[in-house]
Amino acid sequence: MASAPTRSEALALFRSLIRISREFTDYNIREYTKRRSVDAFRHNRNLSEPAEAAAAFADGKSQLAIAKRQAVVQSFYSPSVKNVMEVEHS
Repeated sequence: MASAPTRSEALALFRSLIRISREFTDYNIREYTKRRSVDAFRHNRNLSEPAEAAAAFADGKSQLAIAKRQAVVQSFYSPSVKNVMEVEHS
């Protein structure tokens, strides 16, 4: 039987996902990663079964590993021009 993650473990995972989303250089991917993380945690916040919570936590950890790899890969191929959402207006 899988044990449910503690509140502090879940919050640490959430903070890690938000932190890794900031590492994406592309605005659209950065915002998508942040939005996807928040939506997933909101969707799973009321899980009462320990097995379901453990499965959601394991999925979150695997998503974090994928996001870390993708941030590194994207940093190699990031465009030199910024997105219109990131341009500072004078």
